[in-house]
Amino acid sequence: MPCGQAFLELRLSAVVRLCSPQLHTLTALKVKSAGPGLHADGGGLYLQVQGEARSWIFRYTFGGKRRYRGLGSANALGLAEARDAAAECRKLLAQGIDPIELKREEKIKAAIEAAKAITFEECAEQYITTHEPTWRNPKHKAQWRNTLRDYVSPVFGKVPVQMVDTAMVLKVLQPIWLTKNETASRVRGRIEDILDWAKARTYRTGDNPARWRGHLQHTLPKRRKVRKVVHHPAMDYVDIPAFMAELRQHSGEGSRALEFLILTAARTGEVIGATPPEIDGSVWTIDGARMKGGRAHRVPLCKRAIQIIADRDGAYLFRGGRAGKPLSNAAMSAVLARLGCSSVTVHGFRATFKTWAEERTNFPRALIEAALAHSSGDKTEEAYRRGDALDKRRKLMNAWEQFCTSGATREDLKVAAIAAAAE
Repeated sequence: MPCGQAFLELRLSAVVRLCSPQLHTLTALKVKSAGPGLHADGGGLYLQVQGEARSWIFRYTFGGKRRYRGLGSANALGLAEARDAAAECRKLLAQGIDPIELKREEKIKAAIEAAKAITFEECAEQYITTHEPTWRNPKHKAQWRNTLRDYVSPVFGKVPVQMVDTAMVLKVLQPIWLTKNETASRVRGRIEDILDWAKARTYRTGDNPARWRGHLQHTLPKRRKVRKVVHHPAMDYVDIPAFMAELRQHSGEGSRALEFLILTAARTGEVIGATPPEIDGSVWTIDGARMKGGRAHRVPLCKRAIQIIADRDGAYLFRGGRAGKPLSNAAMSAVLARLGCSSVTVHGFRATFKTWAEERTNFPRALIEAALAHSSGDKTEEAYRRGDALDKRRKLMNAWEQFCTSGATREDLKVAAIAAAAE
């Protein structure tokens, strides 16, 4: 027998002798019939009877002090199980460990682990609450909650965040990766952000299972290979002059808002949310909080656009049906339907403008993109955005107004195109 083991056995036998000179003095019958008091089984194990309650106690001395550790109810713990528990306590004593202190430490550790067992949903809520004040777009805030609710919560919302793994993340993403790739990509990014936050708060450890680079990129196809670009149906630019002439014949907030939108190549939300303080002479400045790209955007207004909003006051340039409310985002679509143009979308007029500018003018592509407030990785286009190029863009928008109000028909434009090609 190794020396260390022999020493441990000697200490254990000494502990047993100190606790009781004899082991296993109780029987199952005695456990059931014993009267009030402490009944020794030997080795420090006692049956405690108090009224109807029967429980097991391990009595020992540690550091010169008499101590008692409860082992559990005699109804839940049989005699053999109580003896095993007492034997474990004697082993701890032989190693110089106080069973009560060990139990206390284990309870503390369990409490700490329980505190860390926060669910993914709870982490998500804390993350959103922390970061929501920095999100300027109310729609963006709603999308965070809605996508997590619809796609993530049914899979692992109630799972402790520490337990979230790659298989769970893929179970969320795979059903929508090919059919709703844009949504799926955003969901993946949001899961990754929440898990990174949880790790920083020590709620989880290890790598992030939602990480794309070096991880999910090896499991899921790349976005550019599955993403389908859906274009908003747009009106052919050759039909714009005739359409604008007809549009001007119709009154109403929706008609004027649509005309203003086409002349400024702006987005629906930017137009219906426009307020009088944003207008300074012939410049419309849209705050970054209302822009898709998050950056303030100045729009040079042509003469007709200025006429449309002249002398307008109130909370919004284009008023809704109720006082103090803006025009509905469906109002301009309703105008298109009344004019028999329901096959095109309001947003599609931005594409119409871009196509006209690229095919019928010599303005630089970067300037056209800047007029549309498009974010781009192209250095030239970003240079235009940084420098604003307001005066150059004014020439572009004036040329657009001239084309829109020319009254030219589709046939007129065809003839002009043929003549230009022949020169």
